[in-house]
Amino acid sequence: MSLLRSRHELRGDITRPSDAPHSYAEGRADAPPHLTGVRTQRDPLRRTARRRTVPAGLAAGLLLAAAAACGGGTSSGGGNGSPKTLTYWASNQGADIAADQRVLKPELAKFEKQTGIEVKLEVVPWTDLLNRILAATTSGQGPDVLNIGNTWSASLQATGGLLPFDAKTMAEVGGAQRFVPAALASAGAKGKDPAAVPLYSTAYGLYYNKKMFADAKLDPPKTWQEMVDDGHRLTKGGVHGIAIEGASIPENVHAAFNIGQMYGADFFTPDGKPQFATPQAVAAIKSYLDLLGTEKIAAPGNAEYSANQSINDFATHKAAMLMWQTTTSGFTNLGMKPGEWGVVPIPAPSPAPPGGRPITSMVGGINLAVFKNTGNRDGALKFVKFMTGDDEQKILNKAYGSLPPVTAAQSDPAFDTPDTRVFKDILASHAAPLPQVPAESQFETAVGTAMKELFADAAAGRPVTDDKIKSKLEAAQQQMGN
Repeated sequence: MSLLRSRHELRGDITRPSDAPHSYAEGRADAPPHLTGVRTQRDPLRRTARRRTVPAGLAAGLLLAAAAACGGGTSSGGGNGSPKTLTYWASNQGADIAADQRVLKPELAKFEKQTGIEVKLEVVPWTDLLNRILAATTSGQGPDVLNIGNTWSASLQATGGLLPFDAKTMAEVGGAQRFVPAALASAGAKGKDPAAVPLYSTAYGLYYNKKMFADAKLDPPKTWQEMVDDGHRLTKGGVHGIAIEGASIPENVHAAFNIGQMYGADFFTPDGKPQFATPQAVAAIKSYLDLLGTEKIAAPGNAEYSANQSINDFATHKAAMLMWQTTTSGFTNLGMKPGEWGVVPIPAPSPAPPGGRPITSMVGGINLAVFKNTGNRDGALKFVKFMTGDDEQKILNKAYGSLPPVTAAQSDPAFDTPDTRVFKDILASHAAPLPQVPAESQFETAVGTAMKELFADAAAGRPVTDDKIKSKLEAAQQQMGN
């Protein structure tokens, strides 16, 4: 998720992280406010994709204030003045808060029985979570343990309010080697100790309607051009080749990143400065916008989708394909039956553009962090170790329809379905974290909004040229300030 989620957030708008999961088991009735409108279903890890909207400038100011308030301190942080209790802020992963309580309370009871430590649970809606966290880092009064969208990790790390997982601390929770490397890479800025550890993971794939493809005598696409060609053949009789969420800021920025990787686009320099309008970024974003504009394989109305309407179109056979994060309940809750869809990695251009990478997805998901000012540091780390233990990872990720970021837990048969095998491979070999820089959240808002405006132009029949995209991206970059 992002600090200001994908899909699913404090975005620059600060919104639900783009990476947050949605409950497969209970499907959500959807979206956080920043995602808008009528959401049909929420996907568990995609909350990673929702967020509460905060203007980019304000978000930056909040982060700076938090950083100033939390600066200094030791690398270990925290104390043990309250050894018998913990407060845990969980993100809303299920269909509603009551669903999360039903999932989590039995597990917290197990932990209390094992350790004698009582865990006071609060499930915080995505619309409030980031602002609550920032207020806590500023005041020094917060929970002991908390969920964060993984795309928020570097931004929250910069506040100094989270306990760093240095080598000693990481060893206390079982060691870094237990986690899928790509998931752990989304836990903070490169070169720094992680600010959290992964709890739930997801990735993007291309879902396709098996019957529609079989009736058209088509195999699932392996290249971007095959996907476009298939989309043309399947666009007829009120059905479109693909459904997209053109007004969703998180989904737009996720697509920009996912496809941008295939083109070799880097939205930030190695030292963290924004560079949004590179030729690679322009080409990647244009290929996505063209699905609705030039190619017309997505319906013009998709330019207004921001509340998971694309899931509805796919599940109700109005669209043959959908790029989405790991989901199941999002389809079944809308009447689709298991076996009616398949999933493959998002196809890449062929031949690969110069500098293109074999990456097809961002790493989506939720991370588990410890508040630096915790009054029960030892208990908090015991709780992190418990929640990321093999058994709990199987239980929790089954309940939420996400993938365990703990490698050993992925051996459970529940994570060995055709869909999950695809997503496990993507996470292991073809996924990368969104930019782990303090300004990531403003990036999401600025670029996601620019793409929303470009989709509106495409839907209205106005040309969306390379120059127009470049101009929009340059304007988005200017919003970032220094």
